[in-house]
This record gives sequence, structure tokens and C-alpha cells, in this order.
Amino acid sequence: MTLRRALRGMLTPTEQQALIGSFDVIGTIAKIEIPPALRKHEKRIAAAARDLNPAIRTVVRKAGAYHGKYRLQKVKILAGERTKVTTHRESGLSITLDIEQCYFSVRLSSERLRIAQQIQKGEKVLVMFSGVGIYPLILAKHSQAAHIWGIELNRIAHKYGLLNLQKNKIRNVTLLPGDVRKVLPKLKRKFDRILMPLPMEAEKFLPLAVKYLKGSGKVHLYTFQPEAEIGTIPEKVSSMLNRSTKARLLRTVKCGAYASRVYRVCLDLQISKRTTQHRPKLR
Repeated sequence: MTLRRALRGMLTPTEQQALIGSFDVIGTIAKIEIPPALRKHEKRIAAAARDLNPAIRTVVRKAGAYHGKYRLQKVKILAGERTKVTTHRESGLSITLDIEQCYFSVRLSSERLRIAQQIQKGEKVLVMFSGVGIYPLILAKHSQAAHIWGIELNRIAHKYGLLNLQKNKIRNVTLLPGDVRKVLPKLKRKFDRILMPLPMEAEKFLPLAVKYLKGSGKVHLYTFQPEAEIGTIPEKVSSMLNRSTKARLLRTVKCGAYASRVYRVCLDLQISKRTTQHRPKLR
């Protein structure tokens, strides 16, 4: 049963066409999008969404776009329990969060495992912008990394990260609060691999990541790119690096659509230092 089929006969043909049938389920909360033309039916749509899955206890409507330095999104509770806090299960882990106070994407579960599968035994890994701890915990559970550090600016998300670390009994993860530009120098260490899962801002932090990467390490940089511009990524990345740095693009992975013909993209980069004075190029 789909949402569109569940509402058959309750909406006009025109309203059916306007209906957005897919939605995300985070733990026990369904997060739906309702176009303005269908807001008069929002309670009915929410009830139908709730009935589709017995695990859903709360239905919320997206009440705006992602915004601010923490990339948060307001929601409105439409049906069920009046809570915005839930516990989500992914890849054998239990993750608790407030969906309005913390950024979290259920659509990246396969991507998180993809990264974990690349980590070699004994690696030391840094996750910039670690949120509620989902990336560090997934990497810890599904790889043989020696240790994983996460740094998060959003204090509420960091609080949930510490809770998730404790409840999942993960021992080789350290989560730290604050601005990565201030926290990272205090760690006084370099890493084999650095993840940068903040598509709107991560590019600005690439030079910082390279500085704290070991001589030949890997970076996973996430960005939003129009489909027509994905081919220009190597040149863009090269322009961000100084002349003593060599970068090789290992792969470009689409991690889902962000908007019409705009994708969330992960760039797997091999970074190394070099002594020549020529401008670095990706190959």
C-alpha cells in the first residue's frame, strides 16, 4: 500500500497529482512534505501515512527548508504522539535524536556503510561535523579503525552523540564539541582519513583537512552539485589546494538528489604532499 493509493477517493485527481507520495521515517517519526495546495488535507494525509506503517507513532510535516549553520528544519506535528525525539536504528546501532534540533539524513545509510568498508585496519579517522554521532559510530562498528574522532558545533547534536556513544557501548570513538577550526589544532595529531559530511560548507574546510591529514591520506568530501557541473569537480577541487598538495580523485559517488537535477555528491580523494611547484591537478 502506498500513500497515494491510501488516499484514493479522498483527493481529487488534481490533488492526487500534487501529492508527494514518498517520505522519510526516522525511528518512529514519519517526516512528510505537503504542498501548499494540499495543506487543507494535511491531517487526513498524516493519518494515512501513519496507517501505512505500524512502527510510525508520530507524523510531522516539513515546515520550511533546511537553514542556518546547523542545517536544521522546522517541523509541525500533525498526528500521533506529540514528540520530536525518536530512536532510529541503522546498521545494528540505536541512534536517539531530536529531528528538529539535529541534522540527520536516513537516506545516507548505504553511503555510511560504503565509507566504513573502505577503512583499513588500524586507521585513525576524523569526522568533521559529526552531528549525533552516526558516522563515527557506523565506522567504529563496521570497520577495524584504531580510533575515530568526531567534532560537532551544534551542542544539542553533540549531547545526543555522547548519549548514542554510551548506549551503543562503542569504545574507540571520541566525540568533541565546538568549531572544528578551533578544536582540531588542540588534538595535535594527524589522521589517515577525514570525512567532511556537510555539503553546504565542507568545501571551505578542505585546506584545513589537508593540513591535518597524514602524508598520503584520504578525504571524503560531500558537496551539492548540479548534474551538468559534476564533470567540473576536479578543477574546482584543484583550485582549493595549494601548490604543495597533490590530489587524486578516486571516485565520485551520487548520494541522492537534493533538488531537481542537483545531487549530493561524495568525492573520494587521495591526498598527498609534494615538493614540486606546479599547481596540483586531479587525475
